[in-house]
Amino acid sequence: MTKLTSEPGVLRVASAFPDPPFEVAVDGRRTGFDTELVRSICDDLGLTLRSVPYTGDDFDGIFAGLEDGSYDAVISGTTITPEREQVALFSEPYLQFDQGLAVNLGRNPRITSSRDLQGLVVGIQVGNTSDLVARKLLAGGAIGDIKYYPYHGILTALDDLSAGRIGALIKLFPVISWLVKDRSELAVIEQIPTHEKLGIAFARTNTRLCQAVNESLEGIKKSGKFEALRSKWFDGSRSG
Repeated sequence: MTKLTSEPGVLRVASAFPDPPFEVAVDGRRTGFDTELVRSICDDLGLTLRSVPYTGDDFDGIFAGLEDGSYDAVISGTTITPEREQVALFSEPYLQFDQGLAVNLGRNPRITSSRDLQGLVVGIQVGNTSDLVARKLLAGGAIGDIKYYPYHGILTALDDLSAGRIGALIKLFPVISWLVKDRSELAVIEQIPTHEKLGIAFARTNTRLCQAVNESLEGIKKSGKFEALRSKWFDGSRSG
């Protein structure tokens, strides 16, 4: 297995924090669904996991590190899209989710769905697939404008939503649900159906590593470990 990765015996994996429940910091230790899943994959393949934090403003920039050899894989609640498949090779999908719409019900109790956002500014992260949803809402006149935050600026976006500086926030449903759970004024009021399939990304030339990870994922699912992790971190969130 040593030839699967750039550094023999080590799988260098990039993730963007915070992105709960995929990536979570608990008492200074990084954990979460994706983190635990890739640990299981490393155990299966006889590799040592080395996490590489991605701190770029634009999430789509994370894939450049696969091409230049900064890391071997990306696992960060990553949606598989045709555009991303032009620059990276993806594993078989391992989860599927929709986008979630969060609003400040304390300030805007009238809002019950995306149809009630007229004139409001919606926040998203740069390079996030929520941009497609926001742009569609803007083109249809359902929202007033879009405010872009650097990918690592999600907590600032939440603060702006709490303070009323933006009217809504769109992000993958399990992530936004986790982020607002300790902010009583905020709530996820709608799942916007996007049916996004998540996968692990590799350099397009590293077909052997992709194949090995796919085989490992299949074994983890058959063993029941995958479902145990899904139940632990998503607590009934719809996935596939």
